[in-house]
Amino acid sequence: MSDARSPRSPGPLDPDGVHLGLDLGTQSARVVAVDGAGRLLAAASRPLTGHRDGVRHEQDPEQWWSALAGACREALTGIAPERIRGLALDGTSGTVLLADGRGRPLTPGLMYDDGRARAYTERVDAAGGEVWQELGYRSMQPSWALPKLLWLLDHCPPPAGARLLHQVDLITWRLAGRQLASDASHALKTGYHLVDERWPEAELGALGVPAALLPEVVRPGTVIGTVCADASGVTGIPAGTPIVAGMTDGCAAQIGAGALTPGAWNSVLGTTLVLKGASPHLVRDPGGVVYCHRGPGGMWLPGGASSSGAGVLTRCFPGADLDALTRRAAASGSTAVAYPLAGAGGERFPFRAPDATAFVLGDPSGAAERFHAFLLGVACVERLCFDYLDHLGAPVGGPLTLTGGGARNRYWSQLRADVLGRPVRLPEQAESATGMAVLAATASGAGLEQAAATMVRVREELRPDPARTARLVPRYLDFVDELTRRGRLDPAVAEHARRKAEQ
Repeated sequence: MSDARSPRSPGPLDPDGVHLGLDLGTQSARVVAVDGAGRLLAAASRPLTGHRDGVRHEQDPEQWWSALAGACREALTGIAPERIRGLALDGTSGTVLLADGRGRPLTPGLMYDDGRARAYTERVDAAGGEVWQELGYRSMQPSWALPKLLWLLDHCPPPAGARLLHQVDLITWRLAGRQLASDASHALKTGYHLVDERWPEAELGALGVPAALLPEVVRPGTVIGTVCADASGVTGIPAGTPIVAGMTDGCAAQIGAGALTPGAWNSVLGTTLVLKGASPHLVRDPGGVVYCHRGPGGMWLPGGASSSGAGVLTRCFPGADLDALTRRAAASGSTAVAYPLAGAGGERFPFRAPDATAFVLGDPSGAAERFHAFLLGVACVERLCFDYLDHLGAPVGGPLTLTGGGARNRYWSQLRADVLGRPVRLPEQAESATGMAVLAATASGAGLEQAAATMVRVREELRPDPARTARLVPRYLDFVDELTRRGRLDPAVAEHARRKAEQ
């Protein structure tokens, strides 16, 4: 058992204290040092490489450790060790490996999007379907951790004493010199019961998963251990620094955006659009496109990931000057709408349709108007996501922050605010590593909301133009009608969207 303990009662943050956020992404390992006033003191990163072969995607777990250690040494250069108060770590959701009893990898890391376990999903859902229903996500996808664990057990039979590790578990083991508890955020896709806060032993046993293989699990924000002397020598992090149980990268970015009060949301526009929010209650989705993480304290973090997003611009305008296209698009006044699927894999949110295809409403003329049609299409998908969440009973009326690469396009952010008809905030620093620095600050006694309020800085707030909202909402409803006509959107959801537009 670990020495996991809950954070102390809320207290003020020392502005001179330094909190470390460690982030394992797909392409890099990143470390930031942020003080108690939210100032970014240092940042460093190291590249990560992987191997793809069809649906398979692997990385070398040893590279995760060496990359993070190198980034830590660089980031901590010049920072007095006595200022460092704690660290937290995020990783990619659903990335797992098997390790021996001393924490040495026995397998590659099967990455978050590795799809080799498709043949196991029916068996997983047959054994655990009632639990998955109770937890609100209905069924598991092939890239989730539990199907991949079954694949590993069949193809890489582990020796006695072996352990299943989520990506971050390997790093916390190295940092502490012994195995520490995993966090419930990373354990979600392995089937952890977030409501009862236990592993569903009967269901996992029926799948042939040995209970001894599974880690202890705690809520994110729990202090689970301290940095050992050996790890201190490798990373530069002072021995004795508290290690705080982290979250997956998407939730970490949400914390970095400060979207933590009930009804607050962070909309991340990258290759695809990802929404993460905060709710006082578990949000269950009969459609299975929205699922909840359990956050620190009693909060729930519902969210969904679309297959639409800024990736459509890279695909349809390769090599183009996107800033110049944005200026021409803004001047065009076009209200044509293009469904902005980033790839050919169908749609995942706000509805599930593996065979969904793109379409255009209106007649855009020239590259600038076609470009604008995609900008408007993303804004329409985003509004429909919020209408769907509202239909499910998720609170959506709190502050909204926009992050991701798409949020750097100010015109696009304003367009999104206009279509949504609500203000949007653009934070100064919104990344997963920053979110982990905020979470690490709770080791000093602050509550998470208090730490975020102190450390997350808003660069700008954009307010909707009522005249543009009035002009664009009818185009949004045309978009809703077309999706309904094509059989993609549940008529009840479409009707809810229309009612919301009338309010």
